[in-house]
Amino acid sequence: MLLELIQNKIKANKKLFALLIDPGKPVRNPMKKTIIKATEYGADIVFVGGSLIYEQIDETIRLIKSSTDLPVFLFPGNLLQLSKDADGILLLSLISGRNPELLIGNHVSAAYLLKNSGIEIIPTGYIIIENGKSTSVSYMSQTTPIPADKPDIASATAIAGELLGLKMIYLEAGSGAEKPVNTTTINKVKQEINVPLIVGGGIKNINDINNICNAGADIVVVGNSIENDQSLLKPLIDAVHSFNET
Repeated sequence: MLLELIQNKIKANKKLFALLIDPGKPVRNPMKKTIIKATEYGADIVFVGGSLIYEQIDETIRLIKSSTDLPVFLFPGNLLQLSKDADGILLLSLISGRNPELLIGNHVSAAYLLKNSGIEIIPTGYIIIENGKSTSVSYMSQTTPIPADKPDIASATAIAGELLGLKMIYLEAGSGAEKPVNTTTINKVKQEINVPLIVGGGIKNINDINNICNAGADIVVVGNSIENDQSLLKPLIDAVHSFNET
């Protein structure tokens, strides 16, 4: 069970690195090699998801699973990014927005399919934080991010998510964000919740990793930066795991 694994890692003061794969981008050659290398370098999880609808989600999941023994979890950008071939799913509820379809509507539509899928389901509170420019996730979700200078709103939202029974909180700056979620917000949210904290979006270098981990992230998610420069893979994984040695 991934949730149990994450909880045990956190209890041992360890942090995890998650590689994010977009199912709409080529995986047969460069990304397949990246997945193999990520496993070799010690990545902990593979998340699969993107903003658009793609027909090859099952094929992508099977290809990834043939290349790694890491847990492969859906990080769905929409209702059609579901696959029984995955190990599990982050069942995202976009609690920073007020779009009813992304709070509960899509979940109702997929309820029977997910219940009968046999995959691990982790209810996750998804919180978008403003980062200085419009991102795909904000546009596609038709929601307004929480302002970067309002950490109290972010933490209150995270608390509400935990009180509602969500098992993890995900702070998202957005795919291709200019900068990551600010450390003040990460730290404030971490202080207020008792469930695992995931942070992703806009992470480009070791300094970003160090700041995010120091602020309290339990899981760091990187996708676009590695797609653009695969030489970053090992240094970024090593940077996350360096916190496991202190």
